Amino acid sequence: QVQLVESGGDSVQAGGSLRLSCAVPGSTYMRWCMRWSRQVPGKEREIVADIDSHGATSYADSVKGRFTISKDNAKNTLYLQMNDLAPEDTAMYYCAADHSIGVGGYCADEMEYWGKGTLVIVSS
Repeated sequence: QVQLVESGGDSVQAGGSLRLSCAVPGSTYMRWCMRWSRQVPGKEREIVADIDSHGATSYADSVKGRFTISKDNAKNTLYLQMNDLAPEDTAMYYCAADHSIGVGGYCADEMEYWGKGTLVIVSS
C-alpha cells in the first residue's frame, strides 16, 4: 500500500493563496503519474491537475492560470500552488498516484492510490 499524506489546507479569504503538499513515500513513486483532485460534499470528485512522469501537466478549465501542479523529486513531494482563490474552490483536496507514466500531461482515469485529503475553505 502506498501512503500519500496531504497537508497545507487552511481557511483563507478570496483572492488569497495556498500551497498544498503531498508527501510521497519514496523516489520510485515520484516517477509515477500524479494528480490533485477535489470534492465538495454531495458532488462528484473533480480532477484539478495531473502531472505525468515526464513532468507534463494538465489542468481543469476552472483552475487554469491560477493553480500550478509541481513536484520536487529531492523532497519526494507533490505540490499544488493555488493563487487567486475563490469561494468555489472550497473543497477537500486529495492527491493521488498511479504507476502508469501518463501521456501528454494526463494520468489514467482511475488512480491507484489516494491520500486522506486536506481541507481548503475560501470565504468571500
